[in-house]
Amino acid sequence: MKKGIHPVYRPVVFQDVQANKSFISRSTVKSKDTVAWEDGKTYPLVKLDISAFSHPFYTGQQRLVDTAGRIDRFKKRFEISGGKTIERKAAKASGKALAHVGHTAKRDKVLSTAVKKEEKSAKKAAGAKKEKAPAKKDA
Repeated sequence: MKKGIHPVYRPVVFQDVQANKSFISRSTVKSKDTVAWEDGKTYPLVKLDISAFSHPFYTGQQRLVDTAGRIDRFKKRFEISGGKTIERKAAKASGKALAHVGHTAKRDKVLSTAVKKEEKSAKKAAGAKKEKAPAKKDA
């Protein structure tokens, strides 16, 4: 094995913040925090939001875990916008054209090489005017 390329595999203390429970296991995870364990030794400490001590599947209890208040952040953004979302939905339902936010300038030059509708209709009209003579059979 090459030296210096493998992470250090050592005992680490994992602490569930919600349940205030800790357990020791081996891991390669890096941590700046340390804690003195029951055996008197100091181990790296990793804090967990959810573990088997607090997960609803294992505890049988339903807990609401709102990470960083998603609902509150949405309400705050909605109040700042002044309810523009509702105005846009109402305008869309009534059939009004909404103002385009992006680039609205017309292009001077057509970038497509496809045949235009006018050219197609002119070709069809010209093709209908020409009548083919019936083919003569050699007897």
